[in-house]
Amino acid sequence: MIAQAERAPVEESDRGPHDRERARLCAVTRTMQPVSQLIRFVVGPNGEAVPDLKSKLPGRGIWVTATRAALGEAIKRKAFARGFKREVSLPADFIDRTDQLLQRSVLDALAIAGKAGLVAAGFSRAETAFSGGQVVALLHAAEASPQGVRKLVAAWRRQREDAPPFVVGFLTSSQLDLALNRPNVVHAALLAGPASETFLARCRRLERFRTGDQHPAAVVAAPNSIPAGTVIASSIEMEANG
Repeated sequence: MIAQAERAPVEESDRGPHDRERARLCAVTRTMQPVSQLIRFVVGPNGEAVPDLKSKLPGRGIWVTATRAALGEAIKRKAFARGFKREVSLPADFIDRTDQLLQRSVLDALAIAGKAGLVAAGFSRAETAFSGGQVVALLHAAEASPQGVRKLVAAWRRQREDAPPFVVGFLTSSQLDLALNRPNVVHAALLAGPASETFLARCRRLERFRTGDQHPAAVVAAPNSIPAGTVIASSIEMEANG
């Protein structure tokens, strides 16, 4: 797919990776938004648009609201060619590739949290970690049994008497295994720390991209009960539907 260039409005593109103000203009909605709610795109050497999730790639960039819907509109309206003032190649699976990169960034952050000793992997280790008062989220593999999820949530409530602050349930067991460098991870507890904050922030960013919710309250998926790719449901719903 080739996006044909149209006339570019002023300030639609930035001047490079160091031109990263706290707010930028979305090339689709034409509104100023915090950079945390946008994705920066640049043009690679082959003329193909590339997501710049860390906003560090060289060259001019344009910013698009970080949702699948907004990115679809950017493609439909030829916002890339307009913003870059040139023809830009867009792969047919461009939106899915962006989703995959966002998910990869989630897994990378989880791996860093694991290496920092902030992940108690395994049902028993997760349950034991509750007594320390440092657990900030529960992790369940997407294929985890509802019974196992309910048991771990119940164990949490025996310690805290409230719902877990975050429950991450959209990663598969094989993804958790790879990120944490151990086999058969189905349940885990995430402990407080800077790396954990980064992981949860990236989870919320992926959630916003998939659902369009700019203010997600949780990062949850009920295992085996919602369509693939869905990220969010409340922990109360998850327990009730399990």
